[in-house]
Amino acid sequence: MTVAHEPYIALRLAIGEHDYDAQARASRPVLDPATGRVIGALPLASIDDLTEALVTAERGFARWRRVSAYDRSIVLSRAAGLLRERVESIARILTLEEGKPIAESRLEVHAAADIFQWAGEEGRRAYGTIVPARSADLRQSVLREPIGPVAAFTPWNFPALTPARKLAGALGAGCSIVLKPAEETPGTALALLAALRDAGLPADAASIVFGDPAQVSQVLIESPIVRKISFTGSTAVGALLAKRAAAGPKPATLELGGHAPVIVCAGVDLESTVEQCVAFKFRNAGQVCTSPTRFLVAKTIAEDFTARFAARAAALRHGHGLDEATQIASLANARRREGIAALVDDAREHGADVAAGGSSIADAGFSFEPTVLTRVPRDARVLNEEPFGPVAVIEPFDSLDAAIAEANRLPYGLAAYAFATTIAECDRLTDGIETGMLAINHFGVSVSDMPFGGVKASGYGSEGGPDALAGYLVTKAVSIKTPRSPN
Repeated sequence: MTVAHEPYIALRLAIGEHDYDAQARASRPVLDPATGRVIGALPLASIDDLTEALVTAERGFARWRRVSAYDRSIVLSRAAGLLRERVESIARILTLEEGKPIAESRLEVHAAADIFQWAGEEGRRAYGTIVPARSADLRQSVLREPIGPVAAFTPWNFPALTPARKLAGALGAGCSIVLKPAEETPGTALALLAALRDAGLPADAASIVFGDPAQVSQVLIESPIVRKISFTGSTAVGALLAKRAAAGPKPATLELGGHAPVIVCAGVDLESTVEQCVAFKFRNAGQVCTSPTRFLVAKTIAEDFTARFAARAAALRHGHGLDEATQIASLANARRREGIAALVDDAREHGADVAAGGSSIADAGFSFEPTVLTRVPRDARVLNEEPFGPVAVIEPFDSLDAAIAEANRLPYGLAAYAFATTIAECDRLTDGIETGMLAINHFGVSVSDMPFGGVKASGYGSEGGPDALAGYLVTKAVSIKTPRSPN
């Protein structure tokens, strides 16, 4: 498929009412990962730009917090409607810069719209409470108020969904925000901001900057203007940012790495289960924090499950993300392709068998074949490090207790999945697996009306659902004694 003339987006720093392009600043190229072609030049923020963004956020917070929750909800709802109207144009931008199939990009933009809608509605439900007092002349109440300007950092793998969570949560609570999306995928976040501003958001309530990640995070987090940080990314970087925030001290929401297990019990509908597992595993070429890697399958069905899984994986149609027929597209960058190749090579060296795939795809950007590994020893890297790519490991288990123990073996606890046939199995899985999110007999853990977040080394704090705004609000206890007349 020819994509050489596909439209992209004018890249810029969006700081309040000021836009800055790449002509007068240091810049870096943005690539189409399916071809390696340069599609844009991204301006990188200077220290002065970051200072301007902070001052803008301080001013924007003073303005936006005074807007009623009712009116903030209207803005976010309008933005959600604009995203739905613009889904085709934004999805094309997303696919061009991230690489995922266009059908997945459309679903992601719709999901971002749902998040804006939900957060706006939740802002109207950020209720306080009345506390009965110990004497008749006292009135006691507890108020929930916006915490202040927010600094947020998002990765490249979901360039609409993840920024939407940060923007919607902060703005729905009445905070201002400075967002630094990934430099690989800047256009999608700018399209979200355009929808917000077209919906009536004051320009100084939200800014977007790009630049050297270490420099940007240090300047923003260490500024006394910023009251809270929100980060989605690797566990290593998250730990560093948490330490920096703690020196503030200021709270942080961290959604970090994962290594999700899937436990498949005997007796399940094998064809339906395999179909769901393959589709979810290789969504976005496996570049999903909640993507499953370890498929723990009851020994009595493991051989049949593996054969069906490998056949389906090998049959996935590879192509450019803008091709409607594409089922698995390129990885987002060369680092991912090289990282996956190293994990597969390490597994082979440890004696693993390759049931499908195992190699890069020649002449296809940063692509790697959908890969299925079996007989993988516990000390192989792929069973201990988050792969973040199109690699699945299938292991048989003898007992459900053994499967749960293996699911909990790693320090990660973001998402987990299972396929079961009895309520007893569902209860044992629910009680036994250490995870922030669990789906049984399906993979739907990321929806706007449910919390999204992990435990253990996968971070702390949640986004979405009833918790969508919680991290952006502070509690104020108010006690008023009835004033006495001087007479």
